[in-house]
Amino acid sequence: MSKPAQTVHLTITDAEIRKQAATGVRQLRDPRYPQLRFRYSTVDRAKGVWHVVVGGKWGKAGSYPGISAKLMQTTLPDILARRAVDSAAASTTTSWRTVGDVLTWYTDRMTRDRGLSAKRKASAQSALRCHLVPRLQDLELASLNRSTLDRLLMWPLQEKYALSFVRSVYGVLAASFRQAARLKLIDVSPMADLKFTDFVRTRIRPKAARLRGDDLPPLLQTFAEQFDAFPVQAMLPLMMLCHGTRLGETRLARWKNINLATRQWFLPLADTKTKAEHTLPLTEQACALLQRYRARQVAMGYSGPFLFPGSNGSALSPSKACTVFTSVSKGEWSSHDLRKVARTAWADLGVDYMVGEMLLNHAMKDLDATYIHTTAEGMKRKALEAWHQHLDSQGFSLLHGGTYAGQAEAPNTAQPFESGASSANQHPSQGRSHIGKGAAQAQPGDGNE
Repeated sequence: MSKPAQTVHLTITDAEIRKQAATGVRQLRDPRYPQLRFRYSTVDRAKGVWHVVVGGKWGKAGSYPGISAKLMQTTLPDILARRAVDSAAASTTTSWRTVGDVLTWYTDRMTRDRGLSAKRKASAQSALRCHLVPRLQDLELASLNRSTLDRLLMWPLQEKYALSFVRSVYGVLAASFRQAARLKLIDVSPMADLKFTDFVRTRIRPKAARLRGDDLPPLLQTFAEQFDAFPVQAMLPLMMLCHGTRLGETRLARWKNINLATRQWFLPLADTKTKAEHTLPLTEQACALLQRYRARQVAMGYSGPFLFPGSNGSALSPSKACTVFTSVSKGEWSSHDLRKVARTAWADLGVDYMVGEMLLNHAMKDLDATYIHTTAEGMKRKALEAWHQHLDSQGFSLLHGGTYAGQAEAPNTAQPFESGASSANQHPSQGRSHIGKGAAQAQPGDGNE
C-alpha cells in the first residue's frame, strides 16, 4: 500500500478537511490562497492548525474547528496586509465576530478571577448583563467605533443614569477589550483609541457629603438611645464613624482580631478593598465601647466570632448591612458619608494628610507605603485619640460610658492634632481576643440580625 501524500492541493472547505482526515494526509493547500496552509493535529485528526507563510516565515493563524475554513479565508487578506507591512506581525485570527463574543468570554474570565472581590465581580456582571450585552451583543467588531458606541450605549445611558455610573459601565467594556487584546485574542482592539471623555465632556464631580459635623450630636444621641435595643444598628455605623472604615471591611470584623491588650484592630487582607492588611489603633473610648457591645451581645444570646453576625452563622450580609443604614439614616445619607465626615474632621483637627490616607486604608504608592509603615503608627493613634476626644464633646461619651483611664484629663473640646513622630505600636496577635475568649457560639438574637 502506498504511503499517503504529505501535502494535497485542493479547494479547502470544512467538508474537504473532514474527508481528507481519513486519508492520513499531513497538510492541505489551496491554489486560491498560496500563503495558506492547513495541518492536521497528530493527536486528533478531527482538529488542525491554520498557518500563514509569507517570505518563508510561518505564522500560526488559528485552530480548527474553532476557526472554520470560510472564516480563515475571509480574514486572510487582513493578515496578509499586516504581514506585508511587518513580516513578523501576528498571523492570528479569531472566531469572534461580534462584541457579544468578547463580552461572553470576558464574563466567564472575570467570574473565575480570584483576584477580584465578590463586590467588584457583582458590579461588573451587572453592567454586562443589564447594559452592555443587551445593547452591543449583535454589533460586528468591525463596526465598533465612536459613532456606533455613542449611539447604542453612551448617549442612551447618560439620559437615564448618573455620569459616574455611565463611566463605570464604560470601564467594564474597555477592560474586556483591553484584556482580549493583551492576550492576543483579537488582532486590534477597536477601543484602543477611545476614552470616556470622547463621549461625555461634563466633569464628574464627587458626590457632596450628606453628613456634616453639625449632624454628629443628634446622630450620636440616636445611637445612644438605640444601643441596648438594637446594638448592631448602633454599633455598625459607630465603628465606621470612629475609625473611617468601609462598610464591607467593618461588617466582616471578627472578635479574634480585636486585641484589647495591644489596643489594636486587625483587618486581614481578605476583608479589605485594597487587598492589604490593615491595622487600626483602638483608643480607650473604643475599647470601652467594644466591651459594652460584647456584653450586650452575650446578654442577647450571641457569643460567636463576629462583631456583626448574620442569620446563618456568618457575618452580616451586604444586603442586611445596607438595610441597617437605610433604617438608621432614613435614606438621607449612606455608609460612605461616615467616612467622609470622619476624613473632613481629621483635616480640621490638623491630622497629617498621609496619616489620614492610611487610616482610610487608601491604596498607596510604594514610597508612600514605606513612609507610613515606618513612621506613622504612633501618629495614627494620636489622630484617632484626637478624633474620639472631639466626638466626646459631641456626645460620644454617652455610648462608651466615660470610664476609660485618663478621661479626667481630657478637655471638653478637642485640641488641634500635632503630627509628631512616635514609635510604632506592636502588631496585634491574631486569634488573641480579650473579649469573650473561648465562648461557644449561639444563635444571634433579633437585635443582631
